[in-house]
Amino acid sequence: MPLTLPEIRKNCAIARLRMKQARMEHWAFGAFNLDDEATLKAVVRAAVNKKAPVLVEVSQGEVDDLGLYNIRDMVDNFKREYNVEIYVNLDHSPSVEDAKKGIEAGFEFIHIDISQSNHDATDQQIISATKEVVNYARLTGASVESEPHYFSGGSNVFSTNIDYQEIKKTFSTPEGAKKFVDETKIDTFAAAIGNLHGKYPVPKILDLDLLTKIREAIDCNISLHGGSDTPGHYFREAVKIGVSKININSDMRYAYRTTLEKVLQENPNEFSVAKLIAKDVIDAVTKVVESKLDDFNSANKALKPNS
Repeated sequence: MPLTLPEIRKNCAIARLRMKQARMEHWAFGAFNLDDEATLKAVVRAAVNKKAPVLVEVSQGEVDDLGLYNIRDMVDNFKREYNVEIYVNLDHSPSVEDAKKGIEAGFEFIHIDISQSNHDATDQQIISATKEVVNYARLTGASVESEPHYFSGGSNVFSTNIDYQEIKKTFSTPEGAKKFVDETKIDTFAAAIGNLHGKYPVPKILDLDLLTKIREAIDCNISLHGGSDTPGHYFREAVKIGVSKININSDMRYAYRTTLEKVLQENPNEFSVAKLIAKDVIDAVTKVVESKLDDFNSANKALKPNS
């Protein structure tokens, strides 16, 4: 059943307050991509086990596959069943229109990123689109996230090494971050400091000195995309600096895929794939999420029931 506007506004207000608390108390929300019900169940189980608040997020591909309101309803059903603190983020929404639909569906967090659909989008196009979404989000109080340029990589496993000389060309700068935040009035700035979408043959290296300078330059929330395959010590330092949201996708998909392949091979006569997913795959993904929640210092930070 769709949420009423007052219910949506209440949820968004709580989410805003919790992001503020995360920054003040030096922990971060894990934002975990949702591919299907099994992935959602893994995230929820990890949140319950760790007593942690979580975000689940969907990009346009999952929206097209599952439907905005189906996603909202499914998350709310799990929220009630498991009594877990959970919010929904629309990740890398490729257009203003799509972002507005996410706001209307009651998503507490909206990431507008027109550079995903148009890598050559100009600065002014990105700023204008972001400002329009920020203004529309006043309808519900949803938090809006954005960045001033295309964020490279993809939610997959890559065989090539990371070319940091190229990646550094797209790093955020304190001056650029401040200018973008001042112009758009966003709630969350997606910083680029060495984080990169996807899994690679070598671990990622985050520029924590740069992150510190960005934190000093802007007074809104900071998120880190492309958190998979990043050594945990970077996250533990990042939350101390003031990162409030960290996105994880590829690590979960890798655990899902490799575990499923293994159990399919071990059970050639079992034709109910759902049984194998429930038996082994969900546990494997749950372990990935739990490890991230520890690194993000969000374990034992969930609101108590009915608080």
